[in-house]
Amino acid sequence: MQTSPQKTINRRTAGENVWLGFSDSARPARPVGDFRYTVLDSEVAVGRAMFAELKAYADEKEGDITMVLLGGRGAQAMYRLIERLAETDEIDELLGRLHVFTQDALAPMRMANGLSFVRDFERLLGPRFFAKIKSFTPMITETDDLEGELRKYLERLDSLGGIDLFFLGLGPEAEAASHLCYIKPGCGAGFGDFAGIIPISPSILEHHIAKFKVGGSEVSAEDEAECRRAAYILTLGPAAILGARRIVQSIVDASTATAKPASFKRLIETELSSDDAELARQADENPGLLIRLHPDVRSYVLPDLLS
Repeated sequence: MQTSPQKTINRRTAGENVWLGFSDSARPARPVGDFRYTVLDSEVAVGRAMFAELKAYADEKEGDITMVLLGGRGAQAMYRLIERLAETDEIDELLGRLHVFTQDALAPMRMANGLSFVRDFERLLGPRFFAKIKSFTPMITETDDLEGELRKYLERLDSLGGIDLFFLGLGPEAEAASHLCYIKPGCGAGFGDFAGIIPISPSILEHHIAKFKVGGSEVSAEDEAECRRAAYILTLGPAAILGARRIVQSIVDASTATAKPASFKRLIETELSSDDAELARQADENPGLLIRLHPDVRSYVLPDLLS
């Protein structure tokens, strides 16, 4: 379904953070019962489950599918599976329906940097995948106009009717908080904010570099030095998460990102407020809670997350 090309993108600031959004953004759903997740025995099993979710969604929906890729370790097993299948014609019909987007980035930074999500997706998914999908739209980081490029990204995403399938992970933060995409605690993201440009934080910078290295990316000293000079984070916001038709979450790296078990424990045990203003405060303090405010989430984790 196409939406109006004249749809207005609203801009607001919260301290040094710039947030962009649409007036008709989705509102948070009220969670019913405990947060549900599935424990699988291996990273490969999680990758297969994620790919099965993609195929199931494709079977449910006619026409094109707009999906948002997860960077870092969480979806690597799925990407390797897709890369192998893309070398054949087995999933060509599915690939030909996909509009693919990235969800966050550090900027300014060369798109060719080894610590860029775009380079990592190319490495993992392979050239045949990108040749067969309908479109690929990354967040542009090699520009003097980050906000202008982010607006173009949002316009493109909106023109396709929004996000069908959003692949998410969970990043650890201080005091057992967590982030989704790169929405960091205390950045002032509201439920109506679709994407933002926020000053980089040391926790996200170190998390970003570490997950690339653990994931097997080849990172030169030059690439790392440039990455450490990045001043901003580009990220999809709460409205993008809440407005997606389905979320598939994977958390597979608790053995190396050792703060994740505590973050996940706080995520599932926090009592969410029934007051809208207090709920917004809780989500800003701990953005990982946003996943509990979506009505259709499939979460896959490994046993070490619960240790």
